[in-house]
Amino acid sequence: MPLIIVTGFPTSGKTTRAKQLHEYLTSRIQSTTPEGATPKYRLHLISDQTLSISRSVYDLSVLPAHTRSANASEKDARASLYGAVKRVLSDKDIVILDGLNYIKGWRYQLFCEAKAVRTPSCILQIGCSKERAREVNEARLSREAGGDADARKNGDDAAAVEGAYEPANWENLVFRYEEPNPMTRWDSPLFTLIWEDGEQQTKQVFDSLWDVVAGDLRKVVKPNQATVQRSRDAGGDYLYVLERETQEIVKRILNQQSDDGGDEIKIPHEGGDGGEDLVVELPAGKKIGLPQLQRLRRAYVGLNRGGIGLENVGNMGAGRIRESFVGYLNDAFEKDG
Repeated sequence: MPLIIVTGFPTSGKTTRAKQLHEYLTSRIQSTTPEGATPKYRLHLISDQTLSISRSVYDLSVLPAHTRSANASEKDARASLYGAVKRVLSDKDIVILDGLNYIKGWRYQLFCEAKAVRTPSCILQIGCSKERAREVNEARLSREAGGDADARKNGDDAAAVEGAYEPANWENLVFRYEEPNPMTRWDSPLFTLIWEDGEQQTKQVFDSLWDVVAGDLRKVVKPNQATVQRSRDAGGDYLYVLERETQEIVKRILNQQSDDGGDEIKIPHEGGDGGEDLVVELPAGKKIGLPQLQRLRRAYVGLNRGGIGLENVGNMGAGRIRESFVGYLNDAFEKDG
């Protein structure tokens, strides 16, 4: 089942919304389960708090300038979160990952993990102005300075249990935050809740989220085309066909693209059999040169030349190579964009 990635500024209300979502999904799962039956889905809420990860691991101000880009403690924290998600993610589990999740490369890694197990993923962004989020953090710092630590440990102040960030750390995390972009695969579908949204609006967003990840609008997740098992083409020399077809697509791209980029290059099926053309979507505002195309082609060939000698795991003929290579190029261009 799906992976729901919660993201937003530090102290913007992510944990509050994640708990609300957890309560909503718990109720929704129960309501769709017949009496006496085993629930169809299991639900997990994973966060820094559930894994006892201190917020100090994100503080770069305590590190020397030359080591900040290799913050080992932050990488270790993400590794712990990644491991926790990977252990439970399956077609029977809904996973809510509550955290900063502020790096687009990290969100892409999570997207790939979900795709690897053929389960959908989505983003829940918590919208909050920097000023309000800063006020929340400053209020928590004031409570800590006021000697309320014992009360927090005893659970008397639920909001403060999450703790505060040091001011310099908070400012740095906001500066480093990379907004989700719904135009990319790994940041879509994107759902947004803002600080002021009330119960009715929250329920509408959660209903839409449920439809996408577990309801009628849920899409079938397919594996990456380039990682599908393949075998030698029974009709000819596999390596020759692999080289020929990929070279032909590279030539078509070079001949048909414009100087402005962003073109859709149509690739006919093998032999012009009348099927729907394949389409290579080039990134906008950027002309793709021969060196980049050849690097991608060589990488693809390296991934797929191992099909030689694998006899009963599917057939990778010329038409299948074209489909797979076009998918590989589109994935690469979208990731770079």
